Amino acid sequence: MSLSKQDALDYHSTGRKGKLEVIPSKPCATANDLSLAYTPGVAEPCLEIARDPELAYEYTGKGNLVAVISNGTAVLGLGDIGPLAGKPVMEGKGVLFKRFADVDVFDIEVDEKDPDKFIECVARLEPTFGGINLEDIKAPECFYIEEQLKKRMGIPVFHDDQHGTAIISAAAFLNALEIANKKIEDVKVVFAGAGAAANACANLYITYGVKLENILMVDRTGVIWKGRTENMNQYKERFARDTKKRTVTEALEGADAFIGVSAAKLINGDMIKKMAKDPIVFAMANPVPEITPEEAKAARPDVIMATGRSDYPNQVNNVLGFPFIFRGALDCRATQINEAMKLAASKALANLAKEDVPDSVARAYGVDGFKFGREYLIPKPFDWRVLLHVAPAVAEAAAATGVAKRPIKDMDAYRRKLEGMLSRSRSFMQVIHGKAKSDPRRVVLAEGDHPKVQRAAKILAEEKIAIPILLSRGKKAEAALKALDVKTPILVIDPETDVNFPKYVAAFHEKRKRHGITKEDSETSLHVPNYFAGMMVDQGDADVSLSGLTTNYAETIRPALQTIGVAPGVHKVSGLYVLVLQDRVFFFSDTTVNIDPTAEDLAEIALLSADTAKLFGIQPRVAMISFSNFGSTHHPSTDKVREAVKIVKKRRPALECEGEMQADTAVLPEFLKENYPWAGLTGPANVLVFPELQSANAAYKLVWRLAKADAIGPILMGMGKPVHVLQRGVEVSDIVNMAAFGVVDAQARKAR
Repeated sequence: MSLSKQDALDYHSTGRKGKLEVIPSKPCATANDLSLAYTPGVAEPCLEIARDPELAYEYTGKGNLVAVISNGTAVLGLGDIGPLAGKPVMEGKGVLFKRFADVDVFDIEVDEKDPDKFIECVARLEPTFGGINLEDIKAPECFYIEEQLKKRMGIPVFHDDQHGTAIISAAAFLNALEIANKKIEDVKVVFAGAGAAANACANLYITYGVKLENILMVDRTGVIWKGRTENMNQYKERFARDTKKRTVTEALEGADAFIGVSAAKLINGDMIKKMAKDPIVFAMANPVPEITPEEAKAARPDVIMATGRSDYPNQVNNVLGFPFIFRGALDCRATQINEAMKLAASKALANLAKEDVPDSVARAYGVDGFKFGREYLIPKPFDWRVLLHVAPAVAEAAAATGVAKRPIKDMDAYRRKLEGMLSRSRSFMQVIHGKAKSDPRRVVLAEGDHPKVQRAAKILAEEKIAIPILLSRGKKAEAALKALDVKTPILVIDPETDVNFPKYVAAFHEKRKRHGITKEDSETSLHVPNYFAGMMVDQGDADVSLSGLTTNYAETIRPALQTIGVAPGVHKVSGLYVLVLQDRVFFFSDTTVNIDPTAEDLAEIALLSADTAKLFGIQPRVAMISFSNFGSTHHPSTDKVREAVKIVKKRRPALECEGEMQADTAVLPEFLKENYPWAGLTGPANVLVFPELQSANAAYKLVWRLAKADAIGPILMGMGKPVHVLQRGVEVSDIVNMAAFGVVDAQARKAR
């Protein structure tokens, strides 16, 4: 990726200047809103906070607001360019806080180099903020500033240049040691750079188990040795060793690891040739590392390498730390970020790197996938799961060490809340996952040779969401599952050799013989995985069939209809999409199957859709959509919808169902109440049934794309037994979600 100077300047100057803006979180559209937002209504929370200062967390944004504060004395690799010139960096930090952890930020640039005056300035900001992120302050002043502010302030104070690099690199270091099969207490480590980041890295590594006597620290003067007086301070003194080594070249002889937070091209290939077996080299200087991966690997093919750059594997990027550390600290109202919380964060990152990586993460980096090893030691910055692992770990550590003023009692509920921040659909699907786990069912996955299906099967089995069964020619999937280190046994079936194949052929022939299907035709059909999967469900050897990842919709539905058929009393199958918006959920029907349904068909679709909404724990309010409102226009298409409403009300009088009605009438309760107060909906409709496929498909896709909704589906309704369809090319998480829904569908059918 190549960025020009003009690209960067245009990014910051085009449109609204800079990178941040303030957006109201409450409505301010009416006189009443204004009275509540400001005078006289604002007096009430003011008086409450005056009575109890802790209520500021309830009535203001303090609990989700962090100050990014700098005096501009050590901005990136640009040096002492001053607070104003450093403002774009502080704004950028704010963007990352918001983007990755939904933490609000005010960036504050302070024109003050005197440490004590700077401390006084920052300390007096405590009423405004829930946390302080110190940024780009030069060493050694930064150590003193952070120490004093932590003593004075009752909110978390965190100097990211020190601790962020330490936390992220420590996670990579732990995993590198595991890969190199080295014990932490035995390794000899060379640190290049003796500033904020190097000191913090060394101190955190010591907390993990690296011995102080096994550390050599090198600065621009050379090795820090006992008795050296040139360019020393109290923080370097701790790392002064009784050694005759004076240069970085000498320090690297026999060393197990090099941790560089110093300067470009500090070391070369000849130097690392003298390091121990499987040397760990973290060259984190930016933008040019202490040694490039190309040079390091040419000299030492066994090197385990990390840098600070995104265009090389194993990027040590502070964005993996500070947003999520503050998220956890803010949510439990921690008074500080202590060593235990830092350790918890780096351990959570190290463990996450060993888990299966979602397709969306790999796609963001333009690769097929990531797997734990020398080229993948730590998660990627765009891995959304970091929030779900780091923030809870930090909050738990805060509670365990007594610095959480409001410990999080239900950690599972907290993780669900975090999931909702990341993706509304993930939070929404937790209801389905919970139901599925209460009574897992057998889900046969016809495309068992596909890597995504295999990874989904691992998740389904290990999280006890379902009991997956994979169809695989020659049982090739067994080797793939072994490579994935699946800990829960998963049944793999080869349809060609399965003992039930003759039974399924006979049963299928019996079903289809009056449709022109011979026994030979039946045998040919059962060689197709979707037909075999359907017969497994039909014959009771599986509870749910799920496929469609590699086939089109028709090729998936046709075998299901021929093997299982529609449910008793149902005339046609139909398809539904769930659209999860910021604050609402809608069920759109029929978006996939019936081109021009009759009034009877629409009524059936409405009833099936209402039942589906209930499976998600939502009380359905059905609107039958048309281009007219309650008889305002007479036309065959509106008459059809009106007749469908009558049929629904006759079959299920207790169900809230209204129409025919226009789409905005259905979803705007104030409009419905004002113009049609007699209508039988107690709130805005959440199940929208469209008069034909064209409008249904167009409507759901417009809302999906323009409203940036999360889409779940298609959900196939009306089948005799649970059969569900995947969109082609979906991600592993979508397969898991649809399998979970299939389990809940099977549970509900048994209950009925």
